[in-house]
Amino acid sequence: MSQNNGDALTARGPDLTSTSKLKPTTCQPKPALEAVNTRLKELYPDSKELFDVMLMTKNHPYVGQRLINSINHHQLFIARLCMTGGNSPIGYLKANHTNLYLSSDPEKVREALEEGIAAAIMFTPEKITEVSDTQLRVAFDGDAVLFSDESERIYQAHGLDKFLENEKEHENKSLEYGPLKGFLEALDKLQKKFYDKGQRMDCPIRTYLVTSRGAPSPAARALKTLHSWGPEINEAHFLSGAPKGPMLETIRPHIFFDDQMFHVEGALKLGIVACQVPCGISQGPAPN
Repeated sequence: MSQNNGDALTARGPDLTSTSKLKPTTCQPKPALEAVNTRLKELYPDSKELFDVMLMTKNHPYVGQRLINSINHHQLFIARLCMTGGNSPIGYLKANHTNLYLSSDPEKVREALEEGIAAAIMFTPEKITEVSDTQLRVAFDGDAVLFSDESERIYQAHGLDKFLENEKEHENKSLEYGPLKGFLEALDKLQKKFYDKGQRMDCPIRTYLVTSRGAPSPAARALKTLHSWGPEINEAHFLSGAPKGPMLETIRPHIFFDDQMFHVEGALKLGIVACQVPCGISQGPAPN
C-alpha cells in the first residue's frame, strides 16, 4: 500500500544547501502508522503490504539531500521520494500504486481526482490534539466522499422532504462510488489481515463514518451501500444534521475527510487534522 503525501515538505528561501533542514508543513500519525506496520510484520513476516508514505515534490533532485536531512531530523514516516524537477507529480501517482494523495495544493488534488485517485486537500491545525499511538483512526464523511453526491444534489435542488422521499424510495439501491471509496477499501484490506489472525477486537486500524445523514432511510441506504461494496466500516454515526465536532472530539481521529469546508474548519478548531475532498455540489471553496 502506498499512501502518498503531496508537498509535505517545502523548500523555503534561497538556502538550499545539503546541510540545512526544511520545516514540515503537515502532520504525520507516525507512531500509529509504525504500530500498524510492526504488527503486520509480526503476523506476516514475508508480506510487503504495509503503509508506505512517499514525499512527492516538484523540487529538483539537487535539493534531495536537504529533503533527506529534514526527514531524518523530524523523524518523519517517509520511505520514498519523488522529485520531478518542475513537472507535476500527478503523472507518477499510478506508477507508485497510490491509494491516497494528500496535498495543500487544490489544483494538484483535483488533477489526481480526475485521474481516479483518492485525493484531498490537507489542513493542519495550529495545535494538534492528542491521538492514539497504537491505533490508526480514520474518519470519513459520507456523501461526496465515500459515496457520490447524487443524493446531496436532490437535497440542494428540492429540499429535505424530497431528499427523505428519495432515500426511502431508493433505500435498497446502492449509492454510486465516491472519490475516497478506494482508500476505504485499501484500509479494509489491511484490517482483514488482522481479522484473519483473530485480532478483530484488537485491530490497530479503525474506520468511522461521521455523516449528517439521519435515520431511518438515509442511514439505511448508506449502510446497505457499504454492505454491497464489501469493505467494512467499524463505526457509523448518523447525526441528522447535528454538529460533527462533539463526535470527532470523542473519536479523536488522526485524519478526517469531508467535502464541505464548514466541517473541515470545525475539525481544525478541535485540533484535528482535516482534509477537504473537493467534490460534490455542496462544497465551498478551499481557502488559500
